[in-house]
Amino acid sequence: MASEKRQNSPRRRPGPSPPREFREHLFHKLPEYTGPYSVGVMEIEVPVREPRTFSNIKRNHAHALRLDTVLFSIFYPCDASSHAKKRGKKPTKITWLPRPRALTSKGYAKFFDTPRLPVTAYIAATTMFTKLPAFRNAKLAGTCAGATPRASSSSQSQDTLTENGEGRSRFPVIFFSHGLGGSRTCCSTICGELASNGFIVVALEHRDGSGARSYVNMPPHGNLAASRETDNTNPENYYKVDYIFPRDNPLDTSPHNTRGVDIALRHAQIDMRMAEVEEAYYVLQLLNDGQGDLISRNNLRKKGNPGSSSKGLGGIDWSDWEGKLFLRNATIMGHSFGGATTVEIVRQADRFPYIGQGIVLDAWACATPKMGEMTHQSLRKPLLAITSEAFMHWPDNFERLGGFVRETRDSGAPCWMITIKGSTHLSQTDFAILYPRWMSIFMKTMVNPRRAMYLTVNSSLEFLNRVLPPEVTRGNDWMDEGLLRTKPLNELPRDHRPDDKFMASRLKIPNELRLRARNWLPRKPKMPVVATDIRGKPLIGLVNFIAPGDEVWLHFSPDQEER
Repeated sequence: MASEKRQNSPRRRPGPSPPREFREHLFHKLPEYTGPYSVGVMEIEVPVREPRTFSNIKRNHAHALRLDTVLFSIFYPCDASSHAKKRGKKPTKITWLPRPRALTSKGYAKFFDTPRLPVTAYIAATTMFTKLPAFRNAKLAGTCAGATPRASSSSQSQDTLTENGEGRSRFPVIFFSHGLGGSRTCCSTICGELASNGFIVVALEHRDGSGARSYVNMPPHGNLAASRETDNTNPENYYKVDYIFPRDNPLDTSPHNTRGVDIALRHAQIDMRMAEVEEAYYVLQLLNDGQGDLISRNNLRKKGNPGSSSKGLGGIDWSDWEGKLFLRNATIMGHSFGGATTVEIVRQADRFPYIGQGIVLDAWACATPKMGEMTHQSLRKPLLAITSEAFMHWPDNFERLGGFVRETRDSGAPCWMITIKGSTHLSQTDFAILYPRWMSIFMKTMVNPRRAMYLTVNSSLEFLNRVLPPEVTRGNDWMDEGLLRTKPLNELPRDHRPDDKFMASRLKIPNELRLRARNWLPRKPKMPVVATDIRGKPLIGLVNFIAPGDEVWLHFSPDQEER
């Protein structure tokens, strides 16, 4: 059914993307977004309302978890033509590797616990000038680009954008939380794809010691966390936050770690992450209330500050943002440890009344608090869990994630759980796009990396089309491949289950050498139907899974019992 739907559906025309510079062709590239909108992006770092620390965990005799500022990128639907006319020159773009790029590369080398020089050099040599295919500081779109009203396939919403009192569109909001070693740009493909479909996506960069490296700019005046004050005499008025390894238990992420997860550290990090989401939501409230100039004046990502571009927030007309955000039913979405954060935010409904539903991408469920560990509230809001096949073969993690799905079901909220065939843990991050050969060789990823992204985005859009209110979904042009209507799985397949020592980190590929040798030769797909990109190019992976619509396993949906 899904295959027929895709065959008969006209190919959408994507919104224009900024042109690539010559040097971008020399480095690894990110694909252009496929939705009807062009995508804009801006970077904001502002002081928090109440600087504070979380837990008594310390490193180097200082609090390890300090909240002084909140940093995030906003991906949003933009008016590309207005952006170009206003500047009269080529639009600028944001680099994928956060600034300062060389020092960020060193942070990744430290996170991977590998020799610093070769890893730093390799990352810099391959992604130093990789840029997001989005317009920096572009004008927010004012109308629905290319969308035509159509009936929704959802039984819960019959009719994308809600109109405010002046007849202008308001855009739904998604908060995105990255996983361990991540940053505000590490999942930019997913964030940009959602923005190209009409969402405001706030991609946070957590400063809780879960990222590889992040730079915190201190406010010029005011108090800091742990009762510290800004030192205006210090020429380097910033500090960096590197990944925090659990003390005496550095491999708490491993399925084979007999000591398990460092609960004290991970729960404290989730607590800080939730506070960062609250601060980001407050910033959006200010933007929606017409106080964008206040945000601009207090923005710390400006010329001269570490990690900043000289462009800052220049050129943005903040009046465009007034009254344009649909804030009362936002979505929380996260990958890996961000998935654990997502589950806890959805659970704490009293603290986050504006969060209406959650999307969990390959969650580190073993680090996710159970009911009663951080709050006694249960999961009572719609939930979509999208797992990789590699994590599906991690029994403890898969069972615990299934427990959260059952908890959601028992409350009466709709929930779905699917697995993308042939995918591994990083398949939902930009690393899979930028380093596909390494993913295939070392992680044994079999699905085409771009196809895995589109399966993630399209299933998310299908979910949101079902659970968001009709005033938000009306007239949208979101892709619907029927992924959440896939035939349910009877039992977990074991064909690609790895040996125990590789559990969660990779898959097993039977007859791998012969399969790779066959794929080195030019070939055409033998299947009558194969997924394609927006230009019609087949998205062929190491292994192709029959046809579109047969590329995921459905474990649970509101229509049947779990499998």
